[in-house]
Amino acid sequence: MIHDRNPGMPLTTDWFDRVLVNRPAAERRAATLTTRRSVKKEHQAAWLVKAITCTDLTTLAGDDTDHRVERLCAKARRPLADHIVKGLGLPDMPTTGAVCVYPTMVAPAKRALSNSGIPVASVATGFPAGLTPLNLRLAEIRYAVDQGADEIDIVITREHVFKGNWTALYDEIAAMREASGAAHMKAILATGELTTLSNVYAASMVAMQAGSDFIKTSTGKEPVNATLPVSLTMVRALRDYGARTGVKVGFKPAGGIKTAKDAIAWQILMKEELGRRWLEPDLFRFGASSMLADIERQLEHYVTGRYAASHRHAIA
Repeated sequence: MIHDRNPGMPLTTDWFDRVLVNRPAAERRAATLTTRRSVKKEHQAAWLVKAITCTDLTTLAGDDTDHRVERLCAKARRPLADHIVKGLGLPDMPTTGAVCVYPTMVAPAKRALSNSGIPVASVATGFPAGLTPLNLRLAEIRYAVDQGADEIDIVITREHVFKGNWTALYDEIAAMREASGAAHMKAILATGELTTLSNVYAASMVAMQAGSDFIKTSTGKEPVNATLPVSLTMVRALRDYGARTGVKVGFKPAGGIKTAKDAIAWQILMKEELGRRWLEPDLFRFGASSMLADIERQLEHYVTGRYAASHRHAIA
């Protein structure tokens, strides 16, 4: 199931420039999400399998090598041990939503994932700071696309948000969207550095108006990454944008999401705020690396009644 891409629209600041987000209210709402709904036993197992299919399995380390990327891709193809898949009664091995790497690692990832149907996502635009000159950031996008990237995760310039320079932010993101070509583009807002939830809402709206196919919380390199109150603010912006335009835009929380419990919390957020449709990988992704290991551990316990030692599961 694939939704139509976001065509974008002219910058319309009155959609967001007077919106003020009440942080205590957002925090209270976020705090109730996981207490109002309890997911147990076979239902929990089903939610965790769904989380696997929505995971952008990620390596963004300075010591990445083609061999590490190949190992990650092997885990993306077979994220669960065979006995777990059999014990769950699944007809096929689930696969992750994508593999996310640096631009120079796109080609090895494409080779390792050939014939799997798993897309390759690449960060670009001077990730994680995004402070290189715009022409170099656009060149990096084009390089990643030329290497075969199916998705591009770009980073916005935070200074434009602090100054309320929405035209500069819009023009920058629109240029990145054009450079991405056929590759779906995710706009990383680096929400931990945007100071206020009102800034998060405004940046989300500008990114969508400029044509972003997804909005993403974080690079994973900020002091504070994905949180439920920030995600709630971004999801409400998604909902407002969709109500005005009829366009579905995806959402990707990233950074600090490490456990199966985290995976369920963010899925509950999507289900409560946007509905079942936003639990599919064309509209929802986790940016994660270690989360998959804990999901596999919890599913092992569901199937066998015991937790396996970590060395018994293939590492990503």
